[in-house]
Amino acid sequence: MPMNLSISSVPRVDISTLTPEAFRQRYQQTWTPVVITGLLENEPDWTLEYLCAKIGDREFMVRNYERANYNSGEAKRSRVGSGVALETMRFSDYAELLRRGEVQENDLYLGKAPLKTTPLTQTSTWKTLGDKLGFTQPVTDFKMYMGSGSHRSGLHYDILDNTLIQLHGVKKIVLFPPSQTYNLYPFPILGHLRHGMKLRCCFSQVSLDHPDFDAFPKFKQALEHKQEVILERGETLYLPASWWHDVSGIDNTMMCSVNRFWRIYPARRALLNWERWRSILGVVCAIPYIGGNLIAALVQPHPQSTIRQILYRI
Repeated sequence: MPMNLSISSVPRVDISTLTPEAFRQRYQQTWTPVVITGLLENEPDWTLEYLCAKIGDREFMVRNYERANYNSGEAKRSRVGSGVALETMRFSDYAELLRRGEVQENDLYLGKAPLKTTPLTQTSTWKTLGDKLGFTQPVTDFKMYMGSGSHRSGLHYDILDNTLIQLHGVKKIVLFPPSQTYNLYPFPILGHLRHGMKLRCCFSQVSLDHPDFDAFPKFKQALEHKQEVILERGETLYLPASWWHDVSGIDNTMMCSVNRFWRIYPARRALLNWERWRSILGVVCAIPYIGGNLIAALVQPHPQSTIRQILYRI
C-alpha cells in the first residue's frame, strides 16, 4: 500500500554564523543533526588521482559486501557492516579496481581507513576542525570511507557523536531519531554470542529499499519520523550518538568521505542513552566469540592477518 509521508530535512548552517557555544547549545545538547558548510573551504577535491598521489602505496582493509547478497534484505544476512569478508589491499590496487568497475560490481568498500600517518589530514584545516565546533576530546582519529556510489552502509547507529565530512561526490543520508529504535527492529543483543561482531545489534533488520511490513509492521511508524539530507562535497554532517542512519550515493560514481568520533557532551547524554548501553552489552556478549577466534589465530603459522581482521571489526 503506498504511503504518503512528509520527509523532514536536516537544517544547514554556515560555520561563519556559528560559534562553538552556539553549536553546543543548539545541536549537541539537544541531539539535533545539522549540516555545516564552510568548514573546508580550501580543501581540494579528493579525486582518485589526488588520493593515489598522496596514499597510493599505503595498505588498507577492504570490505567485500558481495553485491548479489547485499540487496536481499538485512534480516536475511549473516554479516553486516565491518563483519563482511575482509582483504588487505594497497590503495593503488583498489583504485585500479575502481577504474575497471570491479568495485561497483562486487561492492568492494574501503572503510575505516586510518589517516593519522598520511599527509591527507596534516594541514591546519584538519587540525583545527574540531575546535571550530567546540569539540576538544576526539575518541578516534580521522578515518576514510570510499567506494562506488551504489554502496549502502545499511541502517545503523553509532554510540559516539560523529562528524561526517564529504570530500568527493554527493551522498544521501536517511535518518531516524533514537526514539524509533524498536520500530526499526535492531538485531538482538544476544546474537553477538553466536556471531561475535559480524552481526551487530546496532544494525536494523529492515531493508529500506524493500521493507517487509508483514515481518516488521512497526516500521511504518518509524517512517513518520524519517529525515533525509543530501551531503555535498565540502559539507560536514554532525550526527549525534544513537541517531539511526543509512548512507548511500546518488549515482554510481566514486564517493569519498572522512569521519571522526567525539566524546558525548554533556556526560548525561551518554549515561542515559539506552542505545549506547545495548551496543556495549553486545560487545560484552561477543567477548567469548572474539576470544575463541584470537586463540585459533594464534596457533596458525602466520596469525597477523587474521588478528588484524578481528581487531578491525571491534
